[in-house]
Formats: sequence, C-alpha cells, structure tokens
Amino acid sequence: MSRINKNVILALLTLTSSAFLLFQLYYYKHYLSAKNGTGLSKSKGSRIGFDSTQWRAVKKFIVLTSSQNVPVFLIDPLILELINKDFEQVKNTSHGSTSECKFFCVPRDFTTFALRYHLWKNEEGWFRIAENMGFQCLKIESKDPRLDGIDSLSGTEIPLHYICRLANHAIHLVVFHERSGNYLWHGHLRLKGHMDRKFVPFRKLQFGRYPGAFDRPELQQITVDGLEILIPKDPVHFLEEIPRSRFIECRYKEARAFFQQYLDDNTVEAMAFRKNAKELLQLAAKTLKKLGVQFWLSSGTCLGWYRQCNIIPYSKDVDLGIFIQDYKSDIISAFQDVGLPLKHKFGKVEDSLELSFQGKDDIKLDIFFFYEETDHMWNGGTQAKTGKKFKFPEMESLFVLFDKYKGYLFPKFTLCWTEFVDMKVHVPCETTEYIEANYGKTWKIPVKTWDWKRSPPNVQPNGIWPISEWDEVIQLY
Repeated sequence: MSRINKNVILALLTLTSSAFLLFQLYYYKHYLSAKNGTGLSKSKGSRIGFDSTQWRAVKKFIVLTSSQNVPVFLIDPLILELINKDFEQVKNTSHGSTSECKFFCVPRDFTTFALRYHLWKNEEGWFRIAENMGFQCLKIESKDPRLDGIDSLSGTEIPLHYICRLANHAIHLVVFHERSGNYLWHGHLRLKGHMDRKFVPFRKLQFGRYPGAFDRPELQQITVDGLEILIPKDPVHFLEEIPRSRFIECRYKEARAFFQQYLDDNTVEAMAFRKNAKELLQLAAKTLKKLGVQFWLSSGTCLGWYRQCNIIPYSKDVDLGIFIQDYKSDIISAFQDVGLPLKHKFGKVEDSLELSFQGKDDIKLDIFFFYEETDHMWNGGTQAKTGKKFKFPEMESLFVLFDKYKGYLFPKFTLCWTEFVDMKVHVPCETTEYIEANYGKTWKIPVKTWDWKRSPPNVQPNGIWPISEWDEVIQLY
C-alpha cells in the first residue's frame, strides 16, 4: 500500500513538472520573446521581416521575371532613396548574408519596376505564367503616339503599364519604350471604361499620371533583402529625373492639317536650311548639356515644333531660352570652342542678356535669357545696328513702362520634355499660352515677314498709343 502511494506520488510529481515546463516554454514563446523581440532578432539564424506580404510578392515577381528573362529593373522612388542612403553597404551585400528585411518589407500598396519593351521577347507567355503563379494582372494599353503622323499606322496600340496584384500588394510594371532621340519614354496610365477602378488604389501610383521621358540608364545588379535585382547605376540621377520627367508629344495630327492647308516648302533651299538648323540645334544642345545648362525651344523654333512638328524653313535662325539663374560665365567660350563664334552680346546678366552665335551658311543661334518677376517672366530685346534696347510690354503708362516691366512679357511657365528633329528637348508645358504671348491668337497662320520690334503682341501698345506715338516712345527710351 505504501509502495503504491509512492508510485502515484512520483507520477503526479512527474506530470506536474512536465506541465510546469510546458507552461514555461509557452510563456517564453508568447510573452518574453514578443517583449524582447528586438534583442532576439539579431540572434544567429533569425530572419526578420521576410514573411511580410510585400517581400513575398516582390520575391515571386523576381522569380517570375528571372525565369522568363524579362528585362526589368527597380525604379521605385522610396526604395531607391533608401538604397541610396546606404549604397556602399548594399552593393557589398552578398546573396543570403542579410538577416533583416529593410527595403521590401516596408508596408505599402505598390512596388514599382520598369521594363525595357524592345528587349522583351515573350509578352503573352509571361502574362499567362504570372496568372498561374497567383498574380492577378491588369494590362493598360494605348495608341502609339509615334505613329500619329502616319495615317496607315495611327491608332496602333502598345502596352504601357502592367499592374500585377498578389494578396494585398501589387507590382507596378512601367513599360519603357525606346525613342529616336536616344531616350526612354513611358505613357500615361489611363483606364478604359471596362476596367475595374478599384483593382488597386491607382491614385497612389507614382508613375503614369502623365507621360514621362528619361535618359537611358546604365544598370547594375545588387542584392537587396536577399533578392538579386537591377537598379540604375546612378540612382541619384534617376531620382532627380522623376519630378522633371513630364513629356508632351508634338501635335502630329494638327501638323498634317496645317500642311494640307499650307503646302510644305520642299525646295532645295528649304531642305538645306532645315538640315543645317537641325545640326546647329544638336550642337547647341550638346554644348549646353556639357555645361549643365537647361534650355528650351523658344520663339520661331518653338512655334515650328508646336504648329508643324518641324523647323520653319524661312525662320533664318534657331531660338533657345535659358533661365538667367542658369547662366554660366563660360558659356560664350564653350560655344566658340565648338566653332560657333559670338556674333552679338546684348544687355548684361542683371538686365536683358541676349547672346547670338554664328552658325554655318549664315544661320544664327539666338539665346534669350528669361527673368522671373512675381506674376510673369520676360526677356529683353536689343536692336543690332544701334544697340538700342526694347522693353515693350502691355502697359498703361510710360512710368510703368520704364519702372516696373523689363521686356517681352510671358505668363509663367514650367518645362516639359518633347521630341523634336530626333532629339529630346524641353519646351514650355503651357505651350499655347507661350506661343500666343509671342505670336498672338493667329499663330496658326504662317507669316513670312516678321518684325521682331513690332510684330509680337507682347510688345505692342494694344491701343494705348497709336503706332506713330509708339515710334516716339522708342526714341525717348
């Protein structure tokens, strides 16, 4: 009897000890480990954050694109910024050497990649495989704007964006197309009527609100959060391009209509001028790019792009605009070094600066510097023969003329990219207002005789003074 009691007691003690041990293990796992998770996260063998929805979606996408040889690279601004802050360490990270997910595990709706379309060989097959892997994909297409100038091809659609959703995270794949100006272009993300507008929170997308243009980036492969990806070799430059990437097309249909009404000049002289003007523009762009000076098409060159998608053959020169704050003291010597001697220099940096360089075959390069006021921009004008400056805005009194305004008036504008004569160049985004300030509302009608002192509407008195008295104002000044 006493022996049986001892066995029962021993069994009870063993059971109690086991229960206590299980309780300790449970407590440690669910309380202490949660409370002290930060300190335990760096222990050997732990991998923190790699079970997140975002990381799993990105990993699956990388596996998909790698297996199908889809040429994608990361362009997500948030992640590129994080990578850039610790760039050297990220570059030196090898596959599997990281124990904590720092970049692809940040809670967010999207991760953005880019695709160079001309390198993609199996679009339809990739799309099917993506859906078989669990992705729900939306394809956004639109007409190819490069073909708008060709009647037989106008309306041909090309892919512009893919949105591939896995669980509650989506991959935004921006399709980059090669353009003849040696740059990459992506289109506007515009949903068609049948598409589900609740598929993802589209308004949070950082690419696709408008078409964009980028320099073709050189790429490099790095390991980020255990995943091998491609990123721009110079992430800082790419990030700087994003807010300035907005692109507007030449108006090909309107240009066709213009030439139906006004026959194009295809004489030998006109074709020679366009060829020489194009070469002059290319040389000027190359020179200014080396100097790091931003410019845009102005005056007749801008009108030619906007109205007829070409150089106006009777314009006699190439016109560029530069903000005065971008002026550099070595700009004259830089142009002279490439064979463009200075023909005229008018005004000063502080007031009405204008430079004119001599190209071949008597074609000039005119550079107008723009000055910003509170509610407008302006540039000066100077008569070459006399050196007399012209500062004629729309005024109400002679006092205001001399005291407040200082040149051809323009409404404030921002800059967009466009393509012109096989080049990626800037033009004012608010192009119509810019053109009308220079040429009035009748700018669609070609005028071969243009007096820069009288013709522009932004230097005419608009009824304040008769033309006869306007001449007197010039002499007074």
